[in-house]
Amino acid sequence: MVYQPAAGARDLLPLDVAKKRWIEDRLQHVFHRWGYHRIITSTLERMDTLMAGEAIQRQMVIQLQNSEDDELGLRPELTASIARTVVTRMAGVTYPQRLYYNANVFRRTWESRHNRQQEFYQAGVELLGAGGLLANAEVLLLVADCLAALGLRQWHLILGEAGITRSLLNAFGANLQDKVRTAIAHLDRITIDTLPLSDELRDRARIMMDLRGPSAEVLQKVSTLQLDEQQQHAVNNLKSLVELLESEKKFSLILDLSLIQTIDYYTGIVFQVVNDTASQAQILGQGGRYDQLLGLYHPQGENIPGIGFVLNIEDLYQVLLSTGQLPQTTPASNWLVVPETPSADAPAFAYAQKLRDSTHLVRVEIDLLRRDADAIRQYARDRSIAQIAWIKADGSPKIESLR
Repeated sequence: MVYQPAAGARDLLPLDVAKKRWIEDRLQHVFHRWGYHRIITSTLERMDTLMAGEAIQRQMVIQLQNSEDDELGLRPELTASIARTVVTRMAGVTYPQRLYYNANVFRRTWESRHNRQQEFYQAGVELLGAGGLLANAEVLLLVADCLAALGLRQWHLILGEAGITRSLLNAFGANLQDKVRTAIAHLDRITIDTLPLSDELRDRARIMMDLRGPSAEVLQKVSTLQLDEQQQHAVNNLKSLVELLESEKKFSLILDLSLIQTIDYYTGIVFQVVNDTASQAQILGQGGRYDQLLGLYHPQGENIPGIGFVLNIEDLYQVLLSTGQLPQTTPASNWLVVPETPSADAPAFAYAQKLRDSTHLVRVEIDLLRRDADAIRQYARDRSIAQIAWIKADGSPKIESLR
């Protein structure tokens, strides 16, 4: 019998891990520089926690059952878990809280029914307790800094505003809102043309579908939609954010007020990070503002503003493969320590530990197989080990360089 991973699961070999760590280490360095602290939440969550914000469909959660018959699921994303943790475990903290994560998530999709991947790796941030222009700008500029740290230059940001888009949909009757929303989300003009809409509402839906492009053009189009005071205020805030971002000249920006995320907890800006180099656009990450999500978990229902983003490690990995930046081999050991005789075993371990105690990372191996000298040298060359320390019974070393 040949044992294989479970359907939808996979193993990462040492070189895969080295490449993954190369990405994660650079992202973590950026997070630290911006003042973010790592949080680790439970892989296993109660289903009512995962479903509270309507963040994901129940059938996408890989569910488990415990002995108390509680409904449990493997986390399909991190925002709900972090929201639950902050309001239940971090009472009394000062805001804003800057948190980041680097973790695996589990999702069952239509493709995963055919043995497709169900475990994914993500890195991202949540900025909690701060709303408004500066917080929005921080998160988007942090995205830019992350991609710059990975050496990615050919990407753009698609920016929408869930509050504006949702309020524009209010003009449609309750019985048609979901159909119009779905049609706009999928750029389905045929459905818009066939729905029982007045000429005015049909034109409105068509305009909403076309609210994508250079920021000045989109903001001009949306101003033709007879906005009320609250909508105009949201548009003015969006305009201020766009002006700030464009003054920084960190990335190419596409404004898209037809951008409707499947996650319903977004209340303000929403965005996608899209790679430009592939023949087909590839989404590397996404995020948005969710000012009412934490209130769902808070004992007193207190709303705490929040905004965050996630970067998909596998998608970044695929883009970076073509750049040649990722490690091509696993890190080589610096030393191979060889006891020349059995009586040199203890001194060999002591010498190896002395090397490992260096202030710099030093990778040290002990030869375990008592091979002849030529076989030991060949092993060291095969593993790209730079130096051999031959240890005598009295503990004295003889150093041999292989370079």
